[in-house]
Amino acid sequence: MIRLLALLAILTGFAGRVVAGELDLAAVNSAQFTGKAQPDDKIAPLTVKVQVLLDRAHFSPGEIDGKFGENVQKALRAFAEAQGLPADKPLTSEIWSKLAVDEKPALTEYILTEADTKGPFLEKLPAKMEDMKGLKALSYTSAREALAEKFHMSETLLSALNADARFDKPGQKTIVANVQSADEKQPAQVAKIEVDKDRQTVKALGKSDELLGFFPATVGSDEKPTPDGALKVTSVDHNPHYRYNPDYKFKGVKSKTAFMIKPGPNNPVGTVWIGLSGEGYGIHGTSSPSKVSKSESHGCVRLTNWDVERLARSVKKGVPVAFVKAGAPKS
Repeated sequence: MIRLLALLAILTGFAGRVVAGELDLAAVNSAQFTGKAQPDDKIAPLTVKVQVLLDRAHFSPGEIDGKFGENVQKALRAFAEAQGLPADKPLTSEIWSKLAVDEKPALTEYILTEADTKGPFLEKLPAKMEDMKGLKALSYTSAREALAEKFHMSETLLSALNADARFDKPGQKTIVANVQSADEKQPAQVAKIEVDKDRQTVKALGKSDELLGFFPATVGSDEKPTPDGALKVTSVDHNPHYRYNPDYKFKGVKSKTAFMIKPGPNNPVGTVWIGLSGEGYGIHGTSSPSKVSKSESHGCVRLTNWDVERLARSVKKGVPVAFVKAGAPKS
């Protein structure tokens, strides 16, 4: 009995560090802002709801993980600015009231389909680019990873909401983020893209400079900095191959000859490549959504797969892409 109680204490303590309070469909959907600051190191019901509401409003918080981190704060700032509200505090009653106009539930039930569970899945995703070149496809590693990405979630949050789920058979009920927006299939056309190199963000703008979409991004690296000035969209390629150019001399890649990596969501450039007029530069997806805006890219602009897919539905060849710095005058 003593050993059992000790084990329960350990498990309860671990859960307490991961989740702040009760976490289920009802707790998230009924969550309301009360003026209290949200924890940035624990999954909290209100933070999950805020992230889903931002995602549906096209102010992406990146991966929906239930934590009040840098990306959700970026999205809240952009949302506040777009609403003409003070943006000096991450979340206020005024910002919440604008977000909460969307009354659809933040979480919903979803029944797994055969397509969700059948794969094929990779046994393991190679850590090195050179080890990817022989694979037939850069597929998901599990149904759980595929489902998390489908609903813009972290695998940790998906598992926390579905503690008993195995994600391996069609017909299973799961709780997921309700991220489908009303204009998902027919989004407004983007007239200009603005990449902020300092803030690590991307804005999609309409003909009158109205903000159509906001995304956290990873922009550039020391070894291959992102360009200054203006480029243009030259292509929009879905399920792209990735060609490694040895001239880039990326860290950790020893190959002195070019090689090709097959398509798939775990391809180094994810599920979409939006080619730009600067040689070798593009806006693309990633195999590591949790790292967006938190690690260096290889000189390009990296978004989550779902964000770059959303952007790709709205852009055409010739759309200008401006690279700016925070506070710099816009062209």
